[in-house]
Amino acid sequence: MAQPRIRGGVKRIALEGARAPIEIVEDELGVPHVRAASKHDAFFAQGYLVARDRLFQLDIDHRREMGRMAEAFGPAFVAADRAARLFHYRGDIDAELAALPAEVLECARGYVAGVNARVDELADNPADMPLEYGILGFEPLRWDIRDLVKRRGVGMGDADDEVRRAQLQARGLIDAEQLMMPLRPAWSFSVPGGLDVAAVRDADLGVLDPANRPMPYDSLQEPRTGPDQPEGDRFALGSNAWTIAASRSATGRPILANDPHLGIGGASPRHMIHLTAPGLDVMGAGAPGLPGIMQGHTDRFAFGRTNFHIDQTDLFVLKTREGNGDQYWHKGKWRAFEIFEDEIAVKGAAPERGRFRYADGRPVVSQDPSRNRAVALATVSMLPGANQRFAIIAINLAKDWATLQEAFKLHVSPTNLHYADINGNTGWQTIGFTPRRSKHDGLFPAPGDGDYDWTGLIPVKDMPSVYNPREGWFASANEMNLPADYPYRERIISFTWSDPFRYNRVAEVLRSQSKHRIEDSIALQHDVQSLPARALLQLLPANPSPAAAAATAMLRRWDCGIEADSAAALLFEMVMVALSASFRERVVPAAALDLIPTVNLSEMLRILAAPDQRLGDDPPAARDALIDGALAAGWAKAVELGGSDPAEWQWGNLHRVNIAHPLASVNKAIAAAFPKIEGGRSGGDGTTPMARGFNSRRGFQVSHGASFLFVADVGAWDNSRYLLLPGQSADPRSPRYRDFYPKWLEGVMQPMWFSKAAVDRHAVSRMAITPKL
Repeated sequence: MAQPRIRGGVKRIALEGARAPIEIVEDELGVPHVRAASKHDAFFAQGYLVARDRLFQLDIDHRREMGRMAEAFGPAFVAADRAARLFHYRGDIDAELAALPAEVLECARGYVAGVNARVDELADNPADMPLEYGILGFEPLRWDIRDLVKRRGVGMGDADDEVRRAQLQARGLIDAEQLMMPLRPAWSFSVPGGLDVAAVRDADLGVLDPANRPMPYDSLQEPRTGPDQPEGDRFALGSNAWTIAASRSATGRPILANDPHLGIGGASPRHMIHLTAPGLDVMGAGAPGLPGIMQGHTDRFAFGRTNFHIDQTDLFVLKTREGNGDQYWHKGKWRAFEIFEDEIAVKGAAPERGRFRYADGRPVVSQDPSRNRAVALATVSMLPGANQRFAIIAINLAKDWATLQEAFKLHVSPTNLHYADINGNTGWQTIGFTPRRSKHDGLFPAPGDGDYDWTGLIPVKDMPSVYNPREGWFASANEMNLPADYPYRERIISFTWSDPFRYNRVAEVLRSQSKHRIEDSIALQHDVQSLPARALLQLLPANPSPAAAAATAMLRRWDCGIEADSAAALLFEMVMVALSASFRERVVPAAALDLIPTVNLSEMLRILAAPDQRLGDDPPAARDALIDGALAAGWAKAVELGGSDPAEWQWGNLHRVNIAHPLASVNKAIAAAFPKIEGGRSGGDGTTPMARGFNSRRGFQVSHGASFLFVADVGAWDNSRYLLLPGQSADPRSPRYRDFYPKWLEGVMQPMWFSKAAVDRHAVSRMAITPKL
């Protein structure tokens, strides 16, 4: 058979680190398909290609977590570097590497070698260097396999929630916590014996508080939500996934759909690739800098993921020895902190020394010698064996549900893992390191004297899961999804979860479909039906005030779809902002307002539907007044932002999708070199299946959502579809810089070609990598 004609010929390069020739075929959509002779070389190619397309993105992430920002940007970044280094693993790194499955380690070594090959290639060809380096005046770092063990990442976890609860308890106002972060399942607060809640202060958070580790370019800070982020938006940062069994599928094969909700506004958090080698055939989206594919499929099964909620951190309050701040009281005796020192290189200044304390491996995040007090953060990410950066490789190498169970043991971060295979099996497994707490529930800080120490981890086999469920489908959207018979009191996992709006809408649609199609999954990923809007419409006043009459009339005519061209959707969003603010002022005790900056949307709607004495002596009347006032205020805000003619209001005019370089706002040369990708209008919000969240305190621009989406036709892989915002490359010189932006805005899913025949049929270029002699 004649070879397909490839536009552009074959590019041939020799690279250090490759062990045998590697072929890379790029398809019409910019996806590279790697054909290697070994798994090591397949992952080598992934490291090389992601560095080709996203070097600055993965280099900055690596610098930040390695505590090497000051080296590139100067003294103002030293505090951030100190915090990052506090969260470096200080155990035996060689032993950690030796404990990994040999094949997984070999693939990781390949990935690291691939990144370094691109860095070395650019050193020889500086004209190809990403533009940022010439503008900012530094060079990319080379990688070391040991760094994948060492860097664990500064993680707040729920430490700030623990501090807030202790402060509320000290004021006798702990019940107000339910208004901000309701406990699910229902649970009663219990303060650990020996904890002085009145002594707990914000200062106990130490370096966990971003204010104590300032980064002048805040856009380069690790992904996080700030204190001004409404709680509903914080918890909307998650994902959707559903799996349909063959019995419920119109194809006669399982269907698996996944759309991870991550930050939108900067570089894409996903990069597409297809890796093949003997014993390996996997395609999907990876996270730049993390070896392997996060969401996608092998030749045998599809896999997707959403955030599961696990309480993986605890603050421990330590008593330090008077006159000797290097010792703390633990299990009946004074123990010495483990102390390590590092030298921090600083651009334009002398190096600085960093001194880091640990209590039994737990980073000491704050210390107050005047009170003989220190606070350590217990976090699963600092435990021996918590090598998340290798876990995705293990999942990619698995062959079936049984071998995945072994791979899951490496997986640290809390995840709902969705599965569907070519034999028609479907499964859901919750994974992630889950600490055993024998004497407390993790909702408050605990004394660090040893009585409340963790007693191990809950094994994966004891975590919630299903395999081939009778219903023929399952879904997850970060909601509280512990099975009714799960022994959550004995195996505490979490009490804080996302509101169930997205899941409930997904479930409503899936239950209504006897035979689900690929097109149905695509439509559901772009569904903008709002369940909070339905709830509000049930509460509209029968006799609104004159100021609220127009808003009431418009909303009554609305179908509750948060469409980009909808006037009612714009009005609804303005009303909800006003209602949340007025409800908070009405129901949160005055003495707790400083600790409860936002109210939980689900809890607010529940109280408004069944008003109680928290609203005053006449709850129904107070409820009606709140809603009437919010309708009037929302209408006024809509006029302010949308104009005086309601016929011209469109939610998408406010809800824009703008993407810019993270340093564009602070560096004119960067802004000039990297043109903004902007102008797109969007529907949806943080509660709709098509999650397009925003922070109303900063405007209505889309701040998070599904920049990557895929739907897998399990077994007929070439029928699968995907989208990636805004494109594969972060280099404006590349045609892949923004090519997916219009496709993503229109919701037009693209083919995910997988078979060799389909890939060759749609190939546009070829690259041949050979080992450098």
